Amino acid sequence: MTIGSMQSKIRVLVVDDSAFMRKAITDILNSDGEIQVIDTAKNGVEALDKAEKLNPDVITMDLNMPVMDGLECLRRLQAISRIPVIMLSSYTKEGAYATMQALDEGAMDFIAKPGNIFEMKREDLKEEIIRKVKICKNLKLPVIGEKCKAPMEKRNNTCGDKIKSIVAIGTSTGGPKALQEVIPLISPDIESAFLVVQHMPPGFTKSLAERLDSMSGVNVKEAEDNEVVKNGHVYIAPGDFHMTIKKSSNSIYRIKLTKDPPVEGHRPSVDVMMESVSESGIGNIVAVIMTGMGKDGTKGIEKLKTKNNAHIIAQDESSCVVFGMPRVAISTGLVDVVVPLNQIAKEIMKTVGVHR
Repeated sequence: MTIGSMQSKIRVLVVDDSAFMRKAITDILNSDGEIQVIDTAKNGVEALDKAEKLNPDVITMDLNMPVMDGLECLRRLQAISRIPVIMLSSYTKEGAYATMQALDEGAMDFIAKPGNIFEMKREDLKEEIIRKVKICKNLKLPVIGEKCKAPMEKRNNTCGDKIKSIVAIGTSTGGPKALQEVIPLISPDIESAFLVVQHMPPGFTKSLAERLDSMSGVNVKEAEDNEVVKNGHVYIAPGDFHMTIKKSSNSIYRIKLTKDPPVEGHRPSVDVMMESVSESGIGNIVAVIMTGMGKDGTKGIEKLKTKNNAHIIAQDESSCVVFGMPRVAISTGLVDVVVPLNQIAKEIMKTVGVHR
């Protein structure tokens, strides 16, 4: 191998307290010709030292480690460097909560570690690890700014269950952090319900919903099958379930969760959610495409615009971690307005008739 070819590879530092996991992740990454694991570390202290000396392109970081855990190491790394970090998290409730904290602190993405370590040999998991390392190498690092202000006071929405408008939001990479700059700014008096698809594995969407709920005046929850859709509520599609909306009796709408096949690799799918909103019979629809890789949501907004004349909002390039989903949506010519992240909530409320 020539020096030039080594320099062109994505240089990765693997951090994990398990020797088995360090070897497994190293073998997976080194199996790809574009990636080179340059070193490993067994705790956060070692990771900080090696990150400073080696300046890797990407770091994979376990959350639970002795001496210094992944979250504390991430915080310290953020203070001294701009190296993209991918967290490795367990499927436990505690692991999901810590993952939300890590994404809030500046981690670029995360990978859910299987309960059985021998499942690291699964082809889909190998592909995910390689794909996310390649994506993170070229991601625009988020700016860690001020924390959100104190949440609006929670109060019961007095608009009842008669839904006059729906806001359908789709997002992926960078979405958990971005949603914190949209949902908490929505007035609890809004005469709309929100459906959100965030690409995440099972178990993590509940922690995301709880975190957003703690920051918001509106009620945020992980969606449940057959529940009544209410104004002033935000329903997040559970990981590994498609989320749709169906009209019930007396102008009441209910959530429907399905295990129908993934659409272009996604379950939940933004397209599936938006297409169901298009068929719901609700008159006033707002669709929002935010930061994320790929093109999920583009078919959905095409249907919403042509069938329902929905108001389509896209996040602008400067405020996206990944400008994939918004870019493809904008290229259709159907997007009504392109705004920075900090203007999305205002645009939503203006469109549905709420002014703050």
